[in-house]
Amino acid sequence: MPQSTTLRPPSTRIRTVGFVLLALALVVAASALAESGGSKRVAKEAANATLGKTVLTTTGGRTLYSLSVEKSGKFICTGSCLSVWHPLTVPVGVKPTGPVKLGTIKRPEGGTQVTYKGRPLYRFGSDTKAGDANGEGIKDVGTWHAATPPQPKAESAPQPQPSPENPYGY
Repeated sequence: MPQSTTLRPPSTRIRTVGFVLLALALVVAASALAESGGSKRVAKEAANATLGKTVLTTTGGRTLYSLSVEKSGKFICTGSCLSVWHPLTVPVGVKPTGPVKLGTIKRPEGGTQVTYKGRPLYRFGSDTKAGDANGEGIKDVGTWHAATPPQPKAESAPQPQPSPENPYGY
């Protein structure tokens, strides 16, 4: 007696091949994204009424700060400081973006912190809502300041022009 072989209909085979190809494409795309790291928007500009100027904030509106003595790769805010000042971080390989040029630096305890003008950026634990700037001017081993992007130059008021001399001599 001949042995029967059951063949799947062509549409089932095509569907299976399609799913395999789709899965393969997704794996390749995910791998490429992981290698390139991609970019992530982490900051924006916001007018701060308390400070009377525009500052950098997280995308959620929380004021970002830097410590005056943290520069040239030197970290001062480590250990217990981090319970009050929260580093703005991104995953390794991710390029932070915002309204100004941002960079990254490796933290001493690990992780990648976002920088502006070479200074690491932090959120202040006592800022409880968007627009708070309670960390401005706090002094400890340095002074904390809100990160400030270049401010637009104020337009000067037009100067009044002198009246022309009376051409009639009186």
